[in-house]
Amino acid sequence: MESWEKINAVQRMQDYIKEHINEPITLKALAKAAGYSPWHSARIFKELTNKTPFEYIRAIRLSKAAIKIRDENIRVIDVALDFVFDSHEGFTRAFSKQFGMTPSYYSKHTPPIKLFMPNRIRDYYLNLQKGESTMSKKAATNTVFVQVVERPARKLILKRGINATHYFEYCEEVGCDVWGILSSIKEAIYEPVGMWLPENLRKPGTSIYAQGVEVPEDYSGIVPEGFDIIELPPCKMMVFQGQPYEEDKFEEAIGELWELMKSYNPEIYGFEWADEDGPRIQLEPLGYRGYIEARPVRQVNK
Repeated sequence: MESWEKINAVQRMQDYIKEHINEPITLKALAKAAGYSPWHSARIFKELTNKTPFEYIRAIRLSKAAIKIRDENIRVIDVALDFVFDSHEGFTRAFSKQFGMTPSYYSKHTPPIKLFMPNRIRDYYLNLQKGESTMSKKAATNTVFVQVVERPARKLILKRGINATHYFEYCEEVGCDVWGILSSIKEAIYEPVGMWLPENLRKPGTSIYAQGVEVPEDYSGIVPEGFDIIELPPCKMMVFQGQPYEEDKFEEAIGELWELMKSYNPEIYGFEWADEDGPRIQLEPLGYRGYIEARPVRQVNK
């Protein structure tokens, strides 16, 4: 286990980068945020993230630039300048090296690409320290918002694992960059999700837990290499949303919601669990909105 002094220093650098991503960032400024010398700051950053500070900054800028090109009618040179590239040519070279295509080609075709979407280093090590014991923590008395929503017939683009039963096992098997590819799919109708697949949606020898994104029923675009696409029927989903929480307490937020879902009886409200109708899904844990999961249900006929 890395020292918390080192982890917190790298986290401060990550936070500084996030706040100043559209401005010039110097190693001196990062070192000031970390509280160490420039040399030591760069060394521990590379040690914990596997990228030098400037490799990390460039990868984030290029990924944010790609999203802007995908979603907005904007000139390439304007995007380049927005993300602190000096010229169209320099940006095009960097973009092509990162994604294997020019920004102009990407603007016209928007195929799935591998966006760089790093996790907070502090959250990663908190999970290693606490393990899954936190997940079994007794639910608190916080209010949980529950609603039933309709999901239309749609398709699901997903990357399967082998034996994974939850996110961290999945990352060990598949890697943590699947989310970036899913987030780049322009036709997505909802945000990417982690999911637990019912038996009828699993392939032999593949994991219960996977990650994917839903696209329209008539989707005929590119399916990234190594991914599957399957059809999902219309269904109802019961959505559970916990209270907002501090970002470094996401394990507690998940554990509290899981405890509530274990004992929740949907029949009180005229529904029953219908796990074969679709995957149970978890949205990306974001403290400002609370932890969110959804599970398929059917209305009980009385």
